[in-house]
Amino acid sequence: MFEQIKHNLETIEGIESYPIVALLIFFSFFVALAFWVFSYKKEKIDEMSHIPFNDDQNL
Repeated sequence: MFEQIKHNLETIEGIESYPIVALLIFFSFFVALAFWVFSYKKEKIDEMSHIPFNDDQNL
């Protein structure tokens, strides 16, 4: 089964660029996510971490 898939992928022209593009997309996403996480305001993180302990909500 893998031989058929390998043969089909080898016959497609330009297929060698897809893994590079996919790697760049995923790498860019995780770099952007890391930048967003480390640049997030400490006060907002503290505020959100105390939300489960707030009793002022009506359930």
